[in-house]
Amino acid sequence: MNASSFSIQSTRLQTECRQELIAIADWWVNHTQDQELGGFYGEVSVDNSPVKQANKGVILNARILWFFSEVAGEIDNPDYKAAADRAYFYMMNYFVDKEYGGVYWELDASGKPANTKKQIYAQAFVIYALCAYYKLNHNSDALKQALNLFALIEKNAIDHSNQGYLEAFTREWNFIDDLRLSDKDLNYPKSQNTHLHIMEAYTSLYELVSDAAIGSVLRYNIEMFDRFMIDRKTNHLRMFMDMQWQDFSPGFTYGHDIEAVWLIAMALETLGDKKYFDCLFPDLLAIAKTNLQEALAEDGHLMDAYDFASQTISDVSVWWVQAEALVGYLYIYSVTKEEQYFFVAENIWRFIKRHHIDSQNGEWFWLSNLDDQSLQPDYKAGFWKCPYHNGRAMMEVMRLLK
Repeated sequence: MNASSFSIQSTRLQTECRQELIAIADWWVNHTQDQELGGFYGEVSVDNSPVKQANKGVILNARILWFFSEVAGEIDNPDYKAAADRAYFYMMNYFVDKEYGGVYWELDASGKPANTKKQIYAQAFVIYALCAYYKLNHNSDALKQALNLFALIEKNAIDHSNQGYLEAFTREWNFIDDLRLSDKDLNYPKSQNTHLHIMEAYTSLYELVSDAAIGSVLRYNIEMFDRFMIDRKTNHLRMFMDMQWQDFSPGFTYGHDIEAVWLIAMALETLGDKKYFDCLFPDLLAIAKTNLQEALAEDGHLMDAYDFASQTISDVSVWWVQAEALVGYLYIYSVTKEEQYFFVAENIWRFIKRHHIDSQNGEWFWLSNLDDQSLQPDYKAGFWKCPYHNGRAMMEVMRLLK
């Protein structure tokens, strides 16, 4: 591909992602704000109808706060800034546990605590969101709360005997039997998913507060992947582990693999240790290459997961997997300049446009329109369906191709 041709394709991709970013933001402004009970609806159906009595999860609300804080800094629209403010004040007034610290997992529709457990994944996502909100308007209370959550995680969640972070605690920060993020997750004390988003949160925090202690903890998080979660025999990431880091993963999850590749690399960039980056990047590149070899479908999408028990691949196209693959392969291209990764990302974007974006009602379908529609969830917004993966992908594409 010559320079002129690449410039045209790159500009087109940036332009289309900017347009889609605005479309995503407008959909969330127009369809998710709960004007009766405050904050944002806990669920919005696929036809854009709100489920007014749905519980409100902290992950959805943290991701809304993060998204509107970021998009308001990218696109000059007062509605986005207002939505970020709305999300921030709802988070502070309802999700924050004033007595024991941290954030609740779930509220009922009116804002009363429905599940008070302290999932470390959730504390990390709120740090991530608060950092974005602080970048938007320099609200000192937002940064203070982010630092408070950071201190709570470091105080309560580290396994000092075996290293790493534990998954969950009671409201009072005591041990809890059910550690799972969701019903489909396994009940083990350590997961790649939680570690990944602690690292993501700490990356954002260290960008704002260049404190040696935070930098040291960010390095520690990267080292947990380096030492315990990157499987160099398979070039995949281990998903679920016991206290001693013994692997109990039920398979490979291709979306988490490619998401981890670029988030670990970005953490290394933020850490500013070029020697460590150069040492670890070949392992990240090997994961990305294995992803392509094993999971890239003929129509361009990245397949979902490989199951050890049945020895089969689930070839469904999940919206967040495509969003992370789009960013992951563009990031790999930005580092290596190998054109194959740009073309893979471009094909994924083409698939997203044709099969995930709802051109009639807005936002993205959970599964593509090529998949079994009986498996398609009937909501556009919900506990795990947020403007985080797709919104972030649009912004990262714009940043990577500038």
